[in-house]
Amino acid sequence: MGSECPTSITIHVTGFKKFHGVPHNPTETIVSNLKQFLKRRSLIKPERFTLGSCTVLEAAADGVFPFLESTVSGPTSSNHEQVIWLHFGANGGSSKFALEYQAVNEASFLFPDEHGWQPQQVPIVPEDGGIYQKRQTTCPIEMIVKHLKQKEFDVSISSDADRFLCNYIYYHSLRLAEQKGYKSFFVHVPLFSRIDEDIQMEFAASLLEALALTC
Repeated sequence: MGSECPTSITIHVTGFKKFHGVPHNPTETIVSNLKQFLKRRSLIKPERFTLGSCTVLEAAADGVFPFLESTVSGPTSSNHEQVIWLHFGANGGSSKFALEYQAVNEASFLFPDEHGWQPQQVPIVPEDGGIYQKRQTTCPIEMIVKHLKQKEFDVSISSDADRFLCNYIYYHSLRLAEQKGYKSFFVHVPLFSRIDEDIQMEFAASLLEALALTC
């Protein structure tokens, strides 16, 4: 019997462009610069994981599921291969990093997305049942928190990803991850006015490392 640890890990990363009230989304900068940042700083040992796609999505619901489907290829993950979706979203009112434990099957947008859609108490996936259906990440969130706190990042665990696009993409991602044997994780980050860009880039790199070590 061999080890159950995967021999290869691929992490796909997403962020969002601007949305109502956040004209400069920090996740757009983080995701756009992540590959070069890792290469320049050599923070991660390349044998630990492969950084796959780094995609900045328009803040509109209609592009979320097609994007997720486009990153699915080949058979489901196995003991020898693990695929992880890591999603970044911005929380303009926060001053710390929030690791989201779950998503809810409800879209209730306080304001329209960038394509003008503003649902109210609509199931994200109707066939899953009502708006109270929840899905949780299978990533070991407590271990990830411990890793990040050891590096002195101010992090917390959240069970409410709001009901806007962050929750929307996370619910779809968790559902598809379950079907494919992947893993999915979502993190809310503050604006750069609360925690500056350099620290947030270091955080993103450390989070990738934590996922590779614990998932």
